[in-house]
Amino acid sequence: MIYDVVVIGGGAAGMLAASVAAKHGAKVLLFERNDRLGRKLIITGKGRCNLTNDCSASEILANIPNGHKFLYSALNGFPPSHVISLFESLGVSLKTERGRRVFPASDKASDIVDALRDDLKRSGVSVRTKRVLDVFCDDGNGFSVVSSGSETNTRTIIVATGGMSYPATGSTGDGFELAKKLGHTVTELRGSLVPLVAEPELCVQMQGLTLKNVRLSVYDGSKKPIFADLGELLFTHFGLSGPLALSASAHMRDFSKKKYHVLIDLKPGLDEKKLDLRILRDFEKYKSRDFANALGDLLNRSIIPIVIEKSGIPPGKKVHSISREERRALVLLLKAFRIEVDGPRPVEEAIITSGGITLSEINPKTMESKLVSGLYFAGEIIDADAYTGGYNLQIAWSTGFAAGSAAANAD
Repeated sequence: MIYDVVVIGGGAAGMLAASVAAKHGAKVLLFERNDRLGRKLIITGKGRCNLTNDCSASEILANIPNGHKFLYSALNGFPPSHVISLFESLGVSLKTERGRRVFPASDKASDIVDALRDDLKRSGVSVRTKRVLDVFCDDGNGFSVVSSGSETNTRTIIVATGGMSYPATGSTGDGFELAKKLGHTVTELRGSLVPLVAEPELCVQMQGLTLKNVRLSVYDGSKKPIFADLGELLFTHFGLSGPLALSASAHMRDFSKKKYHVLIDLKPGLDEKKLDLRILRDFEKYKSRDFANALGDLLNRSIIPIVIEKSGIPPGKKVHSISREERRALVLLLKAFRIEVDGPRPVEEAIITSGGITLSEINPKTMESKLVSGLYFAGEIIDADAYTGGYNLQIAWSTGFAAGSAAANAD
């Protein structure tokens, strides 16, 4: 049997591309190396699936630091409003939360995956849970797709195998190898939305500590922060993790040329004057104690030894002897707790892969290769990625829609 479209990869981009192509009348076969579809999709957003952001295409583009010009056509062709309408038409109730992030109303990513699986079935897409081992061009007459135990012929191929992040879900870089074999260039792959290696000797002392409602600001040597947000931060044996660190990592893109550090405002609800008054009250309460024993009401015990060390105030100094200048230094420290960032953790630990198929080798309107006719790409495999907030999944939907539509209508 000769298929019109073979899709390699059963993630967000691959499943949508397959169903779109089938709805255009194409005979479609979808390969997924795992035993079930949507393995990575089902764990996104801590299992809740932030599937898009309820904003305009132009606002999505503003949150894509890498590849925004390339994605202009795809995002305008299938913007967030279309994604929302699609899933509502598939029977998924949605809700919008802080930052206009869109989730299934059930808070279950499985609802998104189930809706896509059902849509594939209704659209007549054939699914094989097999790993694609190789692809051959048949001299302008389509492609041969080799999987374990079989060979399939097709007019067109859509490669939507994801990046290198979360390899346990099947994102092991197979698509990059196939693309390179077919003549494409793959840029350097690194993690985005990834934990950060940051002063391990310091952070290990606070390992396991979660700070909630703190403000994190990222600096790259300039006076103004390149990122700042309020949220949750986790200290680990290697550095920083948690939502704030992951979001911040997407803004740290050039460790080879820049030196990054973060400032943590441990008390963002208090300005310097109010924080000083709060410290004065605690110092009055514990005026006969050593400084080391006077911060328990203000800070988590795990961070107190580090704050004491950074403050320069001797831990054994009596609280009533602490000078105004020392207290001022303590206030500034709590409002700007500095940590140097050495780099990201490995790409395998990232939520998103930054890097991929070189964009200049892909037609931005159709996602078709400029080097190999009938070859298309969609999703995380291309060299485009965004900040957190549903933007990366929107890239997957938009590029999957573009590739599926174009492949089905290819001559």
